[in-house]
Amino acid sequence: MGNLLAQAYQHYQLHADLIIPVPLHKTRLEQRGYNQAELLAQTCADTLQIPLQTDLLYREKTTSTQVNLTAPKRRENLQDAFYYMPGSTTKTVFKRKILIIDDVSTTGATLEACAAPLFAAGAQSVWGLVLARPTVTKGKRPT
Repeated sequence: MGNLLAQAYQHYQLHADLIIPVPLHKTRLEQRGYNQAELLAQTCADTLQIPLQTDLLYREKTTSTQVNLTAPKRRENLQDAFYYMPGSTTKTVFKRKILIIDDVSTTGATLEACAAPLFAAGAQSVWGLVLARPTVTKGKRPT
């Protein structure tokens, strides 16, 4: 599936200096045993030969699952959830083009929450690339 993300990257002619997976909170990572976004990002980065950075974003806040939340509640749930790693230098993302990888995006709230600290650290641009997203049906946006 990471190769599918690489194909989409090439198809849409995206340009990134770094790839960053959406991080899991350490508790969820311990429960699950793996970070699906990181696995996808690793394959995508290897295929595209773009550096993968797994230590730049940190998920500080444990959040409830987003599945049954509305778009505003999702944004509220993720407020201040992600931080740029304190040990990282701003030169790492300063004026760089960042690609965030996740498995699913419903409203974009997680990607937005991840992008905010990267922009604050000086990233030139931040894009998200995901495997799946809901389709708009009958003129309605996903909730």
